[in-house]
Amino acid sequence: MANAPTKPTSPVKKESSSSSGMFATLTIPICIVVAILIFKFILGDTSHYADGDVEKGLPDFFGQIHRGGNLVPVIMSYLLMVIVFSIERFVVIGKASGTGNVDAFVRKVTAALNAGNIDGAVQECDKQKGSVANVIKSGLKKYKEMEADPNLTVDQKSLAIQKDIEEATALEMPMLEQNLTIIATLVSIGTLSGLLGTVFGMIKAFGELAAAGATNQTALSASISEALVNTALGISTSALSIIMYNVFTSKIDNLTYAIDETGFSIVQTFAASHNK
Repeated sequence: MANAPTKPTSPVKKESSSSSGMFATLTIPICIVVAILIFKFILGDTSHYADGDVEKGLPDFFGQIHRGGNLVPVIMSYLLMVIVFSIERFVVIGKASGTGNVDAFVRKVTAALNAGNIDGAVQECDKQKGSVANVIKSGLKKYKEMEADPNLTVDQKSLAIQKDIEEATALEMPMLEQNLTIIATLVSIGTLSGLLGTVFGMIKAFGELAAAGATNQTALSASISEALVNTALGISTSALSIIMYNVFTSKIDNLTYAIDETGFSIVQTFAASHNK
């Protein structure tokens, strides 16, 4: 008995994992350096303090952040990473979705399949472009290839089409999840760093209280302020990370569902039209 071929009918374009890894490798240290520069030269500028006195002058909003301590640029670098990686994922997932609305594309391909117009479905893939269209187009090419193959049964041909779609999906879709682990990691790191800053600030506050008693209210307030600044930055970073991670996973799930739905229609259409 002939075995169903499992190799995709045509190579599927995909983002190089090495290029994505290089992007992450460069982005992380750059964000750290930028955060340090912002902390030192922008937030720490004398214009943010009364009378230009960084040590004793009354700070404005930016000066207050600067007085959060040396952990502030670390947490700021996390925030920059979330922003940069989120923009990068928006671009990649946008390209994977193609030029038009994915749901409309799926409806057009399904309508063409129901009408038996395989060439029309392929043309819709050429118009849509992107990873979803690439996977569906690969399945449609296998569909036409199986129609011309006299050596396999209908079930074997249907299985070959299904496997082709699965393999094309395995080539295309993993790139969409790259760097999401970094965003997910920043959810925890942001919160923990904020709490660490809080602990440092409170240790300093109680140290000031023990050394000078309740009379040194200025030093005590400054230490508590340092703790709260780190807490706010850490929570903000984690909150943004959670939102972005959920947005991207939702988008990826929608693309995966679109591929599964259309792939199922391709297989069912082939089986129904060739079992007569």
